[in-house]
Order: sequence, then C-alpha cells, then structure tokens
Amino acid sequence: MPENSFTVITGGPGSGKSTLIRHLAGRGFATKPEAGRAIIQDQVAISGPALPWSDPGLFAELMLAWDLRSYREASTDEPVLFDRGLVDTVGYLGLLGRPVPRHLDAAARTFRYHRRVFAAPPWPEIYEQDSERRQSLDEAERTYEACVAAYAGYGYEVVTLPRAPVEQRARFVLDRLV
Repeated sequence: MPENSFTVITGGPGSGKSTLIRHLAGRGFATKPEAGRAIIQDQVAISGPALPWSDPGLFAELMLAWDLRSYREASTDEPVLFDRGLVDTVGYLGLLGRPVPRHLDAAARTFRYHRRVFAAPPWPEIYEQDSERRQSLDEAERTYEACVAAYAGYGYEVVTLPRAPVEQRARFVLDRLV
C-alpha cells in the first residue's frame, strides 16, 4: 500500500525541509518536490494569477493538483519522501482562515501517506526570505503550527525533526521509518 511507503516532511517555510529532501535524494532515496515553490516560479514566469499573494484560492487548487499528480506518479515499489503533501494545502487554508473545500478534504482522506509525518520546526538561525518565500518568520511559525495541526487532524503521528545538521536530520528520519 502506498501509505506505508510514502513519507511526508512538512513544516513552515525556511525550516530546512527541502534541504533535507535534496540530501536524501542524493543518498538514493526517491523524492517528490514541494508544489508551492515550483508553482510560484511558474506563475511568475508566465505572469499567472495563481500566486499566494494575489489569489490564494487558485494557488491552493494548483497545489492540490500538483500533489495529487506527485502521489500518483510515485512508485509503490520503494519508499518515497515527499516535500510536503496534500494535507499541507489544508494547513495553508487553515492559516488563511479559509474553509477547506470538500474535494480537498476528500483528497486528504483518500490519498494517505505513512502514518508518521516529520515536521521541521521553525528555525530562526537558518530562516531566509527570497523571491518565492516572502513570509516573515512569524508567518513561517504560524504555517508550521497550521501544518502540524492539519496532519494531526487527519490522524497522522507528527514527529518533530531536531534542529540539527542535515546529516543528523537524515539519520533521525531514516531511524524512524518503520
């Protein structure tokens, strides 16, 4: 079953999630990239409207579509590590105080990941803003809380990653993939 081998790493922006995913990919693990950053890059390149700062609802729909595709494309023959997952979009809408559409809730309930989700906590010492990451550190912290609450709400066990060098974080995850 996919949910036994599909593991999510979630958390707020700028907390080292993508660095950890890239590190694990370099060690030969199958990974799926984060939807949000790629969507922002694409939308900026085409002057599209689906940006979190101009149309958060449309941005959420594109994240949902991206994550559904990533889920379906992932091989069930090996463990796959996801840089965020479907439930992150639920957390995003919760952060904005927006209702979760029925189809997004259905997707989060239908397309399940490993019961244990890893959450990268806010880490002020490494947090940086850039052209795609416009959130303040405060908003990054609130995003972390919203994502953790969303995963817990869907019955996942959320395990907090240590604020540690990437190799130590990788070992932490790999030791707990059971």
